[in-house]
Amino acid sequence: MKSRPQPRNSVALMQGYHSPQVEVEVRLNTNESPEPPPEAFRAALAQAINTVDWHRYPDRSAEHLRSRIGELHGVGAEQVFAANGSNEVLQTLLLTYGGAGRSAAIFEPTYALHAHLSRLTDTSVALGERGWGFCLDLTEVARVLEQRKPDVTFLCSPNNPTGVTDTLADVAGVLEMVTSSGGVLCVDEAYGEFSTQSTMSLLGAEVPLVVVRTYSKTWAMAGARLGYLVGPAWLVSELLKVALPYHLDTVTQLAGILALDYSDEMAARVSCLVAQRQRLEAEMAAMDLEVWPSGANFVLFRAKEIAGADLWNQLLERSVLVRNCAVWPRLQNCLRVTVGTPTENDRFLEALSEVLK
Repeated sequence: MKSRPQPRNSVALMQGYHSPQVEVEVRLNTNESPEPPPEAFRAALAQAINTVDWHRYPDRSAEHLRSRIGELHGVGAEQVFAANGSNEVLQTLLLTYGGAGRSAAIFEPTYALHAHLSRLTDTSVALGERGWGFCLDLTEVARVLEQRKPDVTFLCSPNNPTGVTDTLADVAGVLEMVTSSGGVLCVDEAYGEFSTQSTMSLLGAEVPLVVVRTYSKTWAMAGARLGYLVGPAWLVSELLKVALPYHLDTVTQLAGILALDYSDEMAARVSCLVAQRQRLEAEMAAMDLEVWPSGANFVLFRAKEIAGADLWNQLLERSVLVRNCAVWPRLQNCLRVTVGTPTENDRFLEALSEVLK
């Protein structure tokens, strides 16, 4: 019998990226929006779909979508790259500036896809650690950048899964180091709208910085798979060379354009979620849990008297699903809960209180 074809070694040894999909009454494990987009948006999109020329390819450059996103951030379309979710944005960045013989710097604990996508694109991973309270440690950043001279450096702010927002001064410090070493700094702001600050203010025509955003969280469009980055025009031009032809379908482009007509509704939804996040943080802290301050739509926490896996299972028995973060470095026994609707948050807090008692 002939042997099966084998994947390349870096893939054969790889663990895929997974989060449990379990049937429960309260799903608070994947940082989705707990509410759908406005009904008016859904109606407008349904009407727009009726005008689609299905026998024609989509706009290859997604010019209209990129222009509208650019207006949102005060830049031109030439500074915006859009793709199928922010993960495809990150993958395209690595296909362009990473690859064999190149490296990407990552500071753990952080978003698992930064390392996973690096390895998928045959980019070696230069690992560093975050400091006390999971904040950036500029001395550690300097060590990694001086030793490895990475081609891409990743920061996630607010950081997933910790929720910590890096200070603008710290990000500026990292950017200065990255610029000196000739690399690209990618700040993943998938949860940026939930925070009080953004790295967008550091962008510049000759600055090797890109800021990544997604429609999945604040725009309540996880099902659309749409993300983008904002950066210098010369860098976006290189990404467009690498993206597959017609990679962003017509309906996704339509949805992304129409969603921007509902910015006020999005802002109101974000405000409600931030208020609910603050409520969760306060009530969980009163339960004698270790709770990390969050700038995102989730909260990282750890019980002092019960193992994380046991707590996760007992919440699941009460039909409440949260994320077990034990696989992340330094997050033993930590769990992460997504901010849900007020009713979902009530169910979570009630279940948590029952288990801890």
